[in-house]
Amino acid sequence: MRMTLICIETAAAGSGPASSPYADRVTAIQVVERFLTHLADGEVDAAADLLAADVEYSNVSLPTVRGREKVRRLARMTLGRPGAGFEFYNHQISANGDSVLTERTDVMTSGRLRIQFWVCGRFDVENGEIVLWRDRFDWLNFTLATLRGLLGVLVPALQAKPPR
Repeated sequence: MRMTLICIETAAAGSGPASSPYADRVTAIQVVERFLTHLADGEVDAAADLLAADVEYSNVSLPTVRGREKVRRLARMTLGRPGAGFEFYNHQISANGDSVLTERTDVMTSGRLRIQFWVCGRFDVENGEIVLWRDRFDWLNFTLATLRGLLGVLVPALQAKPPR
């Protein structure tokens, strides 16, 4: 189960959605949510189709990947293995124009291994496509989550539970 919180402000009475100053925010948020949901559902191609051809994907402190096809190949290598999976739990999501910020818990799985860690993401959306995907995470948090995941394989009661 993924938890997604969205705050949508409505336009004044009598104005249609097209005239709402928040229409772009909703659209950008929807693109990002759709992208993450496709990844969580293992639909790498559908997720990659939401990326611009020249997208920039950066996991801060790791090498930047440029281009839709390179990101697609990376996602296939990560999620295309038997038993591999991805979950996300959005705790907060907001937009300022075409920039969407997420505060979420990501979960990488491989068989019984479950690595659950905090991530803050920024997605810039132009014309319905993600042109920038930049995630930040804490290496200590990730390392501890990996150790907990490895211990959870041996002692399932120690495995991290999905966030509420």
